[in-house]
Amino acid sequence: MAVNVVMPQMGESIFEGTIIKWLKKPGDKVERDEPLFEISTDKVDAEIPAPAAGVLREIKIAEGQTVPVKTVVAVIEAAGAAPGPAVVKGQPPATQPRVPEKPVELPQPAAPAATETRGSREAIRSSPLVRRLAREKNIDLATVRGTGVGGRISKDDLLAAVAARPAAGGEPHAAPAAAGAAPHVALETAVPHERIYFGRYEVQPMSVMRQRIAEHMVLSKRVSPHVYSIDEADMTQVAQLRAAAKDEFEKQHRTKLTFMPFFVRACAEALRAFPMVNASVDGSNVVLHGEINIGIAVALDAGLIVPVVKNAGEKSFADLQLAINDLAERARGKKLKPEEVLESTFSITNPGIFGGLMGLPVINQPNAAILAIGAIQKRPVVVEDDAIAVRSMVYLVLSYDHRIVDGAIAHQFMGGIKQRLETWSEAVL
Repeated sequence: MAVNVVMPQMGESIFEGTIIKWLKKPGDKVERDEPLFEISTDKVDAEIPAPAAGVLREIKIAEGQTVPVKTVVAVIEAAGAAPGPAVVKGQPPATQPRVPEKPVELPQPAAPAATETRGSREAIRSSPLVRRLAREKNIDLATVRGTGVGGRISKDDLLAAVAARPAAGGEPHAAPAAAGAAPHVALETAVPHERIYFGRYEVQPMSVMRQRIAEHMVLSKRVSPHVYSIDEADMTQVAQLRAAAKDEFEKQHRTKLTFMPFFVRACAEALRAFPMVNASVDGSNVVLHGEINIGIAVALDAGLIVPVVKNAGEKSFADLQLAINDLAERARGKKLKPEEVLESTFSITNPGIFGGLMGLPVINQPNAAILAIGAIQKRPVVVEDDAIAVRSMVYLVLSYDHRIVDGAIAHQFMGGIKQRLETWSEAVL
């Protein structure tokens, strides 16, 4: 019996996905729930398990292609069925890195997988390519009749609309983005191509994740006036407590005790004391969040992702550590759900684990601030009575949106984090 493998819907607002990598090839045996392929959406990358055991008979969608949810991407011949010939459709030929003889155009990044609106309810369905072309041609997709399944607008539909547009008069303005949809940010080339393509070089297209990160970072720098406040904290007491408790903590909870829950706890308390830092900007409105949801950046081979510890201010210390380790592990294993990277109200990044002394991070929109944690290092410092002692010190850098957070609030917020860390009294076991 043939079992269709479909592009899953990884969240209510997600309408398409990009095949990043096939983990099996036609003719391979697969087990039910065994990872079959990797996808990327505008929310999260994930491994998709096989829906049935059997033999992968056909791959219908090649790596790098973006298709709507529910599209059949492969066929599995269920266990016990008569095998047929293995087929792979649309698979691009393997390519080796090459040195182009002359400057070439870099591949255009795909737009975020967003759905524009036709009126107040009806969704406009289109591919990233179509949305990009519509922006370039200043075509309002709400005026284009889609001939695809469910009214989906194809490239041919868009080109037909361009051809039918009257030559006289100005071009119509592009349709505004749908409410709640992430705006697309074009990744323009900043300098002439002749300043990029010279000598020997190799062209490597950005991955889908890298494109999303690039768009998000460019958008954040355009939208938020970034200001930075730097402080340092004496982590000696926390370091000694962690060293004494880490073995027993791991025995009790079956997970490692890191420094991160100490920082998350300190941030949660400071956010409660200074709610303007736990906020977002919506035009001329300030949205003060009732929950304290802290996103923690996790470095991946292809970039980074920011899973969110929900209601961090309400969790016990042990539950914080369990949540942090669980999210990080599943982020690296591409097991996160879309909702686990949404609804952060504040973010933390930790360049210190790579030896970084400090960093000036880009705000994770729509947060108002992000904290960068440097390396915890032993340094000689001046303590009471002008004595010099060796202490475990860390630099902390807060990037904040100066539209709603002023320096006075930022430094008081940092002071609250510093005091909590330096006078730690909460039991960890």
